[in-house]
Amino acid sequence: MIHPAGPHIIELMIVSNTESVPGHKITQVLGVARGSTVRGRNVGRDIMAGIRNLVGGEIGEYTKLQAQAREQAMQRLTADAQRLGADAVVCLRFNTSMIMDGAAEILVYGTAVKISPVAG
Repeated sequence: MIHPAGPHIIELMIVSNTESVPGHKITQVLGVARGSTVRGRNVGRDIMAGIRNLVGGEIGEYTKLQAQAREQAMQRLTADAQRLGADAVVCLRFNTSMIMDGAAEILVYGTAVKISPVAG
């Protein structure tokens, strides 16, 4: 799932790729929240992807695998932020790394914070 820029509520946690949450002030910085997953390819998916690679176009099997991995990493991030006592995560970033041939890590991280609404 592709989200537009700006804050989003994910599993009752506000998550934003910006440094702040509109209409709120940061009252406490709790530290880095993170979530990750390592995913590997499988033979069936590789065969279909190989065929698709020959004719060109998007390799939907890998697109779906990456989307599932991002969602799982986000769920782990929000669980980590909740463990820290956060109301929100700001400065959200994604990173992908090749662990070994056929396996990649998706890492998502950000700053866990306490926030409160701004009067006005």
